[in-house]
Amino acid sequence: MKKNIITVLLALLGIAFGAGAQMRWAPVVGINGNNLVFKQDLVSVSPTIGYQAGVMGEMIFPGIGIGIDIGLLYNQAGAEVDLGQKLVWSSDGYGKERVYLHNLNIPVHLRFKYTRLNGLEDKIAPIIYGGPEFNIQVAHGKCKAFKYSGGDFGLTVAGGAELFKRWQLTGGYTWGMTYVLKTKKLDNFSARSRQWFVRCAYFF
Repeated sequence: MKKNIITVLLALLGIAFGAGAQMRWAPVVGINGNNLVFKQDLVSVSPTIGYQAGVMGEMIFPGIGIGIDIGLLYNQAGAEVDLGQKLVWSSDGYGKERVYLHNLNIPVHLRFKYTRLNGLEDKIAPIIYGGPEFNIQVAHGKCKAFKYSGGDFGLTVAGGAELFKRWQLTGGYTWGMTYVLKTKKLDNFSARSRQWFVRCAYFF
């Protein structure tokens, strides 16, 4: 999984920098609410708050408002999992475990920016976007009850607005499509990630 994601990353970055004359770039920061959804409802899981930061590029085709964006962000995800509810883990000393996932996040989205507002778009322009997001796990928490996938893939839907042609404020939700971790003792007890986020970017 990790090798496949790295290959995709290199290809996408090559495309992005090849189109550098048409793309504009921005630093981006955000906060995210994270959860883990397991295949079976064996233990309780509580959402946690994380953060993200990195860079993104945007290319919008003139006149139609349709374009793409690509980014590279650090993203802290995970959740709190109460393994102490089941004897199979409580007998090993596990209880409420804060599961950290430290990812390199690579969003690749189609986007639409509505700019036919009779000049109002110079102050505010609505945006919607969506598409895949790839994660490479660069580190994780110390809970040894889990095996970690090394990376995962999700689908994102989001929207927001561009202010004064520089600032972009957006929010959205990402559904994990592949598992991020599984327990060592029960191989089929695996979890996918769910995440809402709010991002702020400033384009140069």
